[in-house]
Amino acid sequence: MTDTRAQAGTEHVGTESRPAPDLLPVATPARTRAAVAELLRPQRKSALGAFAVMVGSTAVGLLLQPLLGRIVDMAADRASDDAVTTTAALLVAVAVAQGVSAGFGLSLIARLGETTLARLRERFVERALALPLDRVEKAGAGDLTARVTADVSLIADAVRNALPALGRSLLTIVLTLGAMALLDWRFLLAALLAVPVQAATARWYVARAIPLYAEQRVAAGAQQQQLLDTVGGGSTVRAFRLEREHTERVTERSWSVVALTMRGVRLVLGFYSRLHIAEYIGLAAVLGTGYWLVREGSASIGTATAAALYFHSLFGPVNAALALLDDAQSATAGLARLVGVTDIPAPPVPDVRHTVRAGGVEVTLRGLGHAYQPGHPVLQDIDLTIRHGERVALVGASGAGKTTLARLVAGIQPPTTGTVLIGGVPPTELGSAGDRTIALITQETHVFAGPLADDLRLARPDATDDELRAALDRVDALAWAEALPDGLATVVGDGGHRLSGERTQALALARLILADPPLVILDEATAEAGSSGARALEKAVARAVDGRTALIVAHRLGQAAAADRVVVMDAGRIVETGTHDELRAARGPYAALWTAWSDTRATTTDATATPSTGAPGPRPTSLTPTRTASQEPEPKDR
Repeated sequence: MTDTRAQAGTEHVGTESRPAPDLLPVATPARTRAAVAELLRPQRKSALGAFAVMVGSTAVGLLLQPLLGRIVDMAADRASDDAVTTTAALLVAVAVAQGVSAGFGLSLIARLGETTLARLRERFVERALALPLDRVEKAGAGDLTARVTADVSLIADAVRNALPALGRSLLTIVLTLGAMALLDWRFLLAALLAVPVQAATARWYVARAIPLYAEQRVAAGAQQQQLLDTVGGGSTVRAFRLEREHTERVTERSWSVVALTMRGVRLVLGFYSRLHIAEYIGLAAVLGTGYWLVREGSASIGTATAAALYFHSLFGPVNAALALLDDAQSATAGLARLVGVTDIPAPPVPDVRHTVRAGGVEVTLRGLGHAYQPGHPVLQDIDLTIRHGERVALVGASGAGKTTLARLVAGIQPPTTGTVLIGGVPPTELGSAGDRTIALITQETHVFAGPLADDLRLARPDATDDELRAALDRVDALAWAEALPDGLATVVGDGGHRLSGERTQALALARLILADPPLVILDEATAEAGSSGARALEKAVARAVDGRTALIVAHRLGQAAAADRVVVMDAGRIVETGTHDELRAARGPYAALWTAWSDTRATTTDATATPSTGAPGPRPTSLTPTRTASQEPEPKDR
């Protein structure tokens, strides 16, 4: 069961950039930095504490090179063994202090990063769940899935590894250059000769890496969308012999990702080759300066040694900092995609003054029209009133607009023209967040991984075990539920006990009973079951919607016959309405549909019952506008 209140919303991007056609928005670099600052603001004290510890740890570590230079001078001056031993002991103490403080500082940075990432995840999930379903459909499930999986993984890896290493490297670089200046300012000038090459390398890399990694993320999303389409629609692909075409599509998109990855590899190789040139320039300059200063008597051999060791110790931090640009740019591209979603405005909060009493509600549609694309209307001039507690069945050929009408009534998206009122109130303004006025059940019901009882309590968290059993019993599902290995405690869904389509829909109906909404919308809710299963589910549906207002998109005309009223749609318009008997007697479109459907059912039954004697049974009629009970369910219409 799906609560569909407040699903409507307008497409708006809270960033300066425009998204690619149909894709979800991507934030600009400026907006991404601002979003990170917003996430870190509540943790300013933790950030300052981590920074202070890391500065102290790095400063302590910088004592190693002067101590080593001191030992060189002692050896040159033939100092006593005790003096050398004391200096060596200081080296050990400095190393231990630096290691302990560095570990503590890195743990603080890791905690800060993980907390920030958790808040970003929460904000992303909150916005993603509030997105209008039509917006998600236009973008494709692959785009949203890639953001919540691949992009989040990239950012998480950066937070756990790249961020602490980058922070430590930058501190080491700054403090080491300061220490070289304290030894002699000329050592600092020599070391800085490498900076222009390193800066040019960084600019060269960043200018190419940012668009490349952004392109990789888009390509990965397209690849994932194609995989979802191919695997999810595997039965259809095989039925229409489309295996080769879909394989070619997957191959094409996979090779596009490979090509972009290889571009990234070549970019990284060029990056490192330029860094090595900078290292050679800087080290040669520092060694040459040390030789000159020692010969002039301006510095001791130990001081020159310390300066050379300082510069050599910069190889790791400088290379790490610049190399981490690779991870940083990739993570930044993913972060921009997450922020693009989190910046989408939240849907309006429903006005708590508008409430609907339990037991049923009147639905009024006036002048309703809708178009997914301008100039191509799917619904036109729909005027319909569903009375309190009435069960109305929508019938019509595929493409008549039944599902679209159900989505508009459910409040999944706003109509292009006209109004939808639920108890005199638009569906987006119904009740508070805890008041479930509208429930929508489709043929794509999801079973969440976990105990069956927890899956049921999604509809009402405070439901007792007795209430869960009563809901299951009302839809004839208690017997099989208690027969599961652990009863209601049996783990179902992914990684657990798999439920059939019929049982999954029965579970959705039990949730419906627990939620107790006044208005129920069933969109081909029994389409996934076979003939016998569908009959059982239709009985369960009748019990579940008893006393509620119900709009039923009828997959089988037997559902229409059991409804209080039937609404016939064709080409986005209502062409006929009345009870089952009235419409049959009118000999209009519904009567033709019923006759064709009944004849097909009879023909199918006769053909099934014909003995296997080689004699052909009666041929099925070709006039059937809807699928029979033994066939695959028809796809949802627009």
